Amino acid sequence: MPNVQIREVPEDVHQALVRKAELAGQSLQQYLSAQLEVIASTPTVDEVIDLIDRRQKGSVSRTSTIAALQDERARR
Repeated sequence: MPNVQIREVPEDVHQALVRKAELAGQSLQQYLSAQLEVIASTPTVDEVIDLIDRRQKGSVSRTSTIAALQDERARR
C-alpha cells in the first residue's frame, strides 16, 4: 500500500487532528486514512454535474402528466 507524507503542517492543525483522532478512538494514522478515503470517494461538483448530464433523459407527455396528477388527487 502506498504511503503519503505531508510536511509543514501547522502545529494547531496537527493538534486539532490529534484531538479528533483521539475522540474517534483511533490513531492519527487511522483517522487520516479514513478521512482520505472519504475525500477520495466524494465526487467533485464537476463529477456530479457530469453524471447528471449523462443521465438518460425520459419524456412524459403533458397529457399523461395531468392524468397522473388527477388520478393521485382523486385517491386522496
